Amino acid sequence: MRIMKRPNILLTGTPGVGKTTLGKELAERTGLTYVNVGDLAQEDQLFDGFDEEYQCPILDEDKVVDELEDKMTDGGVIVDYHGCDFFPERWFHIVFVLRTDNTNLYNRLESRGYTGKKLQDNVQCEIFQTIYEEAMEAYKEEIVHQLPSNNPEDLERNLEQIMNWIEQWMKDNN
Repeated sequence: MRIMKRPNILLTGTPGVGKTTLGKELAERTGLTYVNVGDLAQEDQLFDGFDEEYQCPILDEDKVVDELEDKMTDGGVIVDYHGCDFFPERWFHIVFVLRTDNTNLYNRLESRGYTGKKLQDNVQCEIFQTIYEEAMEAYKEEIVHQLPSNNPEDLERNLEQIMNWIEQWMKDNN
């Protein structure tokens, strides 16, 4: 087992909560590697069919795990995806579930072109804390944290909090 010099972080939450904005900025400020699983799947065609109801490709989770394995073993990776329960638990040192007020989320998703069932299901997913519950079941409770993601102030606070955590992790583990 290789010893990682930098931690792996999972940013998860309902689509539209700000994972990508946070992840890209965090990578910029810390030098960690940012991976958006949706983009990775698109680039490498890691799909297993097409969902007619939601009008989107179906992610092949096994292919994603295979694709990321070496990178994750090296450490220093920020992974951004709205699902979290298919990643190996051993990959992550900490998991952040971003949460957004329903009105903000509705507006963000609507501006992305979400309509009908896709829009309603994603807002309900947030209301019922589906992603948070998935994270709590998939990972040790002590590494799962919720972060509010409603405005630029939340973003800045989250960046500071995560950067402080990274700094402490590196002191403790190197």
